Amino acid sequence: MMVVIGPPRSSFSSAVRTYKSQKIDQNADYPCPCRRNGRIKPITLTEAFGCDRCQQIFVVQDDGYVIEQLSTHYPYKRLWRWTGQQWRLDRSSLSVSYLPLVVLAAFGIMVFFLLLATLQTPEGTPSTARLLTTLGVSLAVVSMFWLASRR
Repeated sequence: MMVVIGPPRSSFSSAVRTYKSQKIDQNADYPCPCRRNGRIKPITLTEAFGCDRCQQIFVVQDDGYVIEQLSTHYPYKRLWRWTGQQWRLDRSSLSVSYLPLVVLAAFGIMVFFLLLATLQTPEGTPSTARLLTTLGVSLAVVSMFWLASRR
């Protein structure tokens, strides 16, 4: 006969899952968040984890609740939170990372309308030439600012 000691479980509490983050234990191993059936294990003498299947390296952030993938092909950092059973992609950083993109788009629209209002076309040329010239110049200005902001 087996006796289980602990809080009683109701059928409701087992059906509802909570996705509250749990602190990541530096000495434990976890399933790989890349979903390749690997395990991430602590790398000796570092504060990083390495996957035995996909060879990715993950670092625990300062708060201890989030891991960050170091070598990635994505333009933004990929962050995950551990829920106790699985990794959840941390989407809190996406709103911060899209802010420069929104500012750049607003700047581009402003430059386009400013150039459209100030450029004068020679007599006899159609307005489509004026529109294409304005579009080309504004795209060049916005792309220069975008390239400068990436450094």
